[in-house]
Amino acid sequence: MLKKSFFSRQDPAVTLLMRGGSIEEIIANARRGEFEGADAIAVELCDLPPELRTTDNFRHIMHEVRLPFMFLLYRNDRWLKNDDDARQQYLLNTAEAGAELIDVMGDLFAPARRELAVDSQAIEKQKRLIGEIHARGAKVLMSSHMTDSLSAEEVLAHLREQSARGADVLKIVTGVNSEAELVEAIRTTMLLNRELDKPFLHLCNGSHARLHRFIGPKLGGTIVFAVCDYLSPGLVWTQPTIRAMKNVMQNIPWHPDDVR
Repeated sequence: MLKKSFFSRQDPAVTLLMRGGSIEEIIANARRGEFEGADAIAVELCDLPPELRTTDNFRHIMHEVRLPFMFLLYRNDRWLKNDDDARQQYLLNTAEAGAELIDVMGDLFAPARRELAVDSQAIEKQKRLIGEIHARGAKVLMSSHMTDSLSAEEVLAHLREQSARGADVLKIVTGVNSEAELVEAIRTTMLLNRELDKPFLHLCNGSHARLHRFIGPKLGGTIVFAVCDYLSPGLVWTQPTIRAMKNVMQNIPWHPDDVR
């Protein structure tokens, strides 16, 4: 039986995005996602007490739910907040435990507008961290989040810079708050699919973003985040449910690479 993975798939991985304040809660939420039909699990560690963020605990979580895992730890960490250096050790623990994918913030070590560091020393630290994650057998997703609406060409340049730092998967979240911005977002995803040589996620938030959340993966995205419901804190209303997203994946038989 082939090991399940975020990669080497025909369709994007519908990935449960979740949190938990204990190991038991994380396992329970992940199991629920698995039974809802998720292809993978993404765990935000911001609510998990630091003393529980051990390699053994992470290994236990991934043993209990046999899906590929990625882990995230942003500046909304309830304990470490803006201490970028301290948070990374816990992500390294997840890589050591067998996580397939680790999220590295694009402005890690030097907060910046549009979440992409420009400080040369911070960029070198990011590259060293990515090397450490790779040495532990995991891949790196570099992410940038913003409320700005960017042109397709601006997004492409942004993700190429992420790629130059060694990321294996490229991710950006932008704002979409008008019909014109929605049309540009669709053009953006199709441009990225043509021009990038690495897997990518192009996600949108805002008043006009929800349609793109559903069709973006059909335009070339590699991973799509979804939820079981909207009861958990920190969830974005534009994110589809797992069941709704799986229906889209199964019932829209189209991908830009199939166009003759």
